[in-house]
Amino acid sequence: MTAPISFDDVLRARERIAPYLAPTPLRQYPSLDAAVPGVHLFVKHENMQPTGSFKVRNGLSTVTALTIQQRAAGIVGASTGNHGLGLAYAGRQLGTSVSICVPQVNNPEKNAAMRAWGANVVEEGTDYDAATLVANRLAETEGRTLCHSTNNVHVLSGAGTMTLEILEQVSDLDVLLIATGGGSQALGAVTVAKELQPSLKVIGVQAAGASAFCDSWHAKTPMTTPRAETFAEGVATRSTYALTFEPLVDGLADFITVTDAEIAEAVRMILSATHHLVEGSGAIGVAGAVKMRDLLQGQRVGVVFCGANMDSAVLQRILNREL
Repeated sequence: MTAPISFDDVLRARERIAPYLAPTPLRQYPSLDAAVPGVHLFVKHENMQPTGSFKVRNGLSTVTALTIQQRAAGIVGASTGNHGLGLAYAGRQLGTSVSICVPQVNNPEKNAAMRAWGANVVEEGTDYDAATLVANRLAETEGRTLCHSTNNVHVLSGAGTMTLEILEQVSDLDVLLIATGGGSQALGAVTVAKELQPSLKVIGVQAAGASAFCDSWHAKTPMTTPRAETFAEGVATRSTYALTFEPLVDGLADFITVTDAEIAEAVRMILSATHHLVEGSGAIGVAGAVKMRDLLQGQRVGVVFCGANMDSAVLQRILNREL
């Protein structure tokens, strides 16, 4: 399969989003390394983006690529929060009307944040995949441009700008652990690594309760699951996606899952060691490093705090060790 984006697409996306976003820090924490003995972790702080997630890159890349007419007609997307926040932020910057379709049981704090950025939030459907059908309907009935969270070349190019920054900040990583739901982060990482550092191993990490992409990767064929059962809503997908699946079958060095208990422990570990709050998907890289620590001994490993938008009720359960 031809790759859906090129390295040049990522460079163009960076030019478009640069007026709106500053590069995020890449840091090391000896206390975090001590929790994963023998592994040297490099943390990319996407939790410090204005929306608390890397997906603001995707949203800005997408909206800045629209024509004047498309911006005037407005956009619509489906999200559990972070993609919607990215689109809402981009819409605010560029004067574009934004509607976001979310599941009925969605994180209420993310819904409130999207509304605060000016988005119309439509609560309909049982999960993310159901919300995408609602977004498709609104695109047809209201004439809005559909901005899918994964199946969009500008989304993927925007996600690639994160790894572009990482490899400019540290040039000799051995491994990059990437939280993978739909695969935009991972596809962006594979695209950039192929150009700048082909030796870099990009490894996908997914929640065990929403393992459709990981299962599909190992089977080398797309699969779906009836449910996505994880508190890490940022990776709570039930299927693979057309633009990312085949390139990631070829491009990822490995793909693993971590349980909700392992993700919750990683959230607590990160909070204690770095004093940064991350949501479930933002802790998945560290959870993956802990799980793979025997295989990662002596290596320089990049992890991404890809989101910070933790529901306060879920956080309380994590701190009480109820997850």
